[in-house]
Amino acid sequence: MCAPEFSTTSRSCRTRSRSPLAVRPDSSSADISSTDISSADIEAVGFEAIHSSGDGLGPVDLRVAPGEHVLVIGPSGAGKSTLLQALSGVIPHTVPAQVSGRIRICGVDTQESDVPRLSRHLSVVAQNPSSSVCLPDVADEVAFPLENHAWVPEAMGPAVRAALDLVGAGKLADRRTATLSGGETQRVALAAAIVTEPRVLVLDEPTSMLDPAGIASVRQAVDAASARASTIVLVEHRLDEYAGARGIAGLPGRTIVVARGGVVAHDGPTARVLVEHAAALQEAGCWLPLDAELAALTGLEGGLANDEVADRVAALGARAAAGAAGATPVRPTREAEALSVDNLDVVAGGAPKRPRTKNTSEAVLRGLNFQLRAGEVVALLGRNGCGKSSLLRTLAGLARPRSGQVHGPRPGLIFQNPEHQFSQPTVRREIEHGLGADDAERVAELITRFDLSAHLDHSPFRLSGGQQRRVSIAAMLAHDRPFLLADEPSFGLDRRSSIAAMHALERTARSGCGVLFSSHELRAVCTYADRVLVLAEGGLIAETTPFQLLQDASLLAAAGLERTPLLSWLQARRFPAELARAILRELDGAPTQVAA
Repeated sequence: MCAPEFSTTSRSCRTRSRSPLAVRPDSSSADISSTDISSADIEAVGFEAIHSSGDGLGPVDLRVAPGEHVLVIGPSGAGKSTLLQALSGVIPHTVPAQVSGRIRICGVDTQESDVPRLSRHLSVVAQNPSSSVCLPDVADEVAFPLENHAWVPEAMGPAVRAALDLVGAGKLADRRTATLSGGETQRVALAAAIVTEPRVLVLDEPTSMLDPAGIASVRQAVDAASARASTIVLVEHRLDEYAGARGIAGLPGRTIVVARGGVVAHDGPTARVLVEHAAALQEAGCWLPLDAELAALTGLEGGLANDEVADRVAALGARAAAGAAGATPVRPTREAEALSVDNLDVVAGGAPKRPRTKNTSEAVLRGLNFQLRAGEVVALLGRNGCGKSSLLRTLAGLARPRSGQVHGPRPGLIFQNPEHQFSQPTVRREIEHGLGADDAERVAELITRFDLSAHLDHSPFRLSGGQQRRVSIAAMLAHDRPFLLADEPSFGLDRRSSIAAMHALERTARSGCGVLFSSHELRAVCTYADRVLVLAEGGLIAETTPFQLLQDASLLAAAGLERTPLLSWLQARRFPAELARAILRELDGAPTQVAA
């Protein structure tokens, strides 16, 4: 249908040809393209930014009217974050790039004005929120933009409290930023972005680390900004969770698709772009709301409310079950082992070796007892800040427990923030680090599986968030540890890469390795996990299966999770767990089927 628009384009060739117009507005978006320049909060004319690696964005022509809400989607590495960096002036003032054309924010040229001046009009929540948090105390961090804007001191306190309350982080005001979880850091970064009531608010995957309550807080903050006539530009992968029960209607009214090669493939009303181009978007690796995902699969609109669509989705399970019946079981390639946790108390940041006073370190998790067995995939669930990352670091031997023991071989850990894992100057050396010539075949297979061939000589620190995540997973899988821990393994990934990551974890488990991963994505948990551990109230409150969890509303609430519309439909239809999982796996296979 539209597949050629998503093929990878040679950056050097495209730069020489200098296409005069890369934007391809849908026919229904003529009113958008005719916006008067003088009234535009964002105006890009022939803008192009090319990094030293050859990757980049453009040429782009774009106008966004005051108060307009725009969703930007596309596969990992296509240039979405580059677009947002250009809007904020980070490109070219902080991140070097070859730039041509121009961008104006509220009439201010981004190349002629520095980032502080642009911040008078625009605030950004970066893809990696920890990179923008610089002060030791939460309240000071949120107040910092107000100080830069010369607010009177007596107005700062109420503004800080209001911003934190708006994003559901009021209780964090007295915390040290170093003690925050990834999701809590994301909320604080959002509060700091909205506290000055900016005219333009730019959000780069603001829900990537958040539980459902956090996502609701993001929506509340965006709605509040909208009430002040703010212009919103949102890059988001988790469209189903962000949209909520309203589906496509819960998303920004306009969608821009950035395709591989950094060109804008579509620009128009969200419902039209997502549904009419659903198959091509899914082939490209984009996450889609459920209705659009099912339209790509069936060619029919209406989602699960359409009986024909529902029947076709139900039939997926029977087809998958028939195929699985004739499949040859996978034999583990290593001896069975176990990782045992005995009466473990976990401290955020790790317990000190020699506490100066009794009870110096407060445990976030107490009395943990469980076992991770070879050959299984286990999901670790819980609200933001409950201690998931702290537990994984403790199991990996990177943080000391306050008390208790971990018995078994030392696991490998895929960090929540990929940059915290990197130590080498190039992607190739990062993946090969600590390995020998005998591992060359496994390294080559991982490079191919995670589509990293074009980036081997690039710095891992200069890649997009999704590309960094692929490198971090490949680098840890290359070491072939008997146990593997993964902290939010799909963070920053597009649909295709996220599914590939979960398949890689599953394949690792089937080879005889034990896998434990943390997640807020209940659909992925139900699709791939054999067992779940639920953390809440400072301990392990449940050890169950994904579909038993799905049926337990109180346990879901304790874990800070909510059923998506698809999972609610599966539960309402009372499918057996094996059949429901087969349907989910077939849906995850749809992007590959479309591409074939």
